[in-house]
Amino acid sequence: MKMIKVLLNNLIQGPSTDPFPFGETFTPEGLRARIHFDETACTGCRMCEHVCAGGAIRCEDSEKGMKFTVWHNSCTFCGLCEHYCMPKAITLTEDWHLAHKQEDKYKMIEQGFVALVSCEYCSKKMIPSGPKITAVAYQGTNKMIEKLGKICPDCRRKLSAKLLSKGTSL
Repeated sequence: MKMIKVLLNNLIQGPSTDPFPFGETFTPEGLRARIHFDETACTGCRMCEHVCAGGAIRCEDSEKGMKFTVWHNSCTFCGLCEHYCMPKAITLTEDWHLAHKQEDKYKMIEQGFVALVSCEYCSKKMIPSGPKITAVAYQGTNKMIEKLGKICPDCRRKLSAKLLSKGTSL
C-alpha cells in the first residue's frame, strides 16, 4: 500500500531529474568543455601540445604554416592547454554537447591553421607573434609593438642590439 502511494506521488510531481537530452538542462558556470582555438592569436610555441594530458593536441608544420588539431574524444578537459597558452589562443568553452555516434568519433575535432608570414626586414618565413605577446615582451608604443610583431626573432634581436648600442630602447 505504501508503494502505491509513492508511485502516485511521483506521477503527480513529475520527473526529478533534468530533461536532457529532450530539453534544456543546467550548465554550471565555469564548466570546462569544448576547446576553441583562435589562430589569429597563436604564436606557434606548441606549449599546448606539450602539456596536453590526454595527448589530444597535435601541431604539424607545413610549407605554408602550422596545422593545429584537437581531438575532442581524447581531450580530458583538464584546462592545462588554456592555462599555459600565453597569447590566449586556446579557451575552453562551456559547450559540453559532445555526444556523437561511434562512427563519428574521429570527426570530433577542432582545427585551425596558422599561416606563415614574411619578415618585413629579411623576408624569412615565420609564424607571426600575436600583438598580446609582443605587448607583454616590449613596453613600447602601439606602433612599435605592431612593428615588432611583423619581424622575425633574429631581426628583432639585431634591432634591439642596434638601438641599445645607440643608448636608446624600444
